[in-house]
Amino acid sequence: MRINLDLLNLLISLGVLVGSPVAVQGNVAAEPKKVAFIISENFNMIDFAGPWEVFQDANRDGNPLFQLYTVSEATAPVHSTGGAVMTPQYTFATAPQPDIIFVGAQANNSKALLDWIRKGHRTGSTVVSVCTGARKLALSGLIDGLPATTHHDFLEEFRKAFPNVKWQSNRRFVKAADRIYSAGGLTSGIDLALHIVAETAGSDVAKQTAFYMEYSGEGWK
Repeated sequence: MRINLDLLNLLISLGVLVGSPVAVQGNVAAEPKKVAFIISENFNMIDFAGPWEVFQDANRDGNPLFQLYTVSEATAPVHSTGGAVMTPQYTFATAPQPDIIFVGAQANNSKALLDWIRKGHRTGSTVVSVCTGARKLALSGLIDGLPATTHHDFLEEFRKAFPNVKWQSNRRFVKAADRIYSAGGLTSGIDLALHIVAETAGSDVAKQTAFYMEYSGEGWK
């Protein structure tokens, strides 16, 4: 059967052809970017849930722009600092290759976790910390000699523990280098997630996402 390519491109651009979760930009269909959230015992809920909500809500004409999943050393349930229980979807061994890795405050500093972060960045993932998740970036060596930030209560502790990192105060988030970011405490992760949405899909999509969330902070701009 002969395919009319002009008609096919028109149908794709109009979002008529469906069947897989794709974001449509002009005549180019792009797979949603994969975002992996590392969780382990004593993970901070808003470090996780704030950015998750941003990426969950980001879309273009109803087409999701991000595919989200949780990763840990095992798929056994883990507890948040407030006691909520969550079961990770993947282990470090089974998780799909992510485009973006988010790591918030949590207790685990294991070699397996740090190796997975290093490997992700080495193979093209953007690595993002929220709050004291910056400790993982520092322990991994990814931010040696680079600027970074964390929760204000931990800045002095981190300056002493990781003197090779250029710790920044009074910053919602910091871009350390290509594909490495860190956010300050708690709600700062929302700003950084919106900033990444703006970089990925444009400021209009980020504004639309913030409006849907009824989020009025402008630290992401």
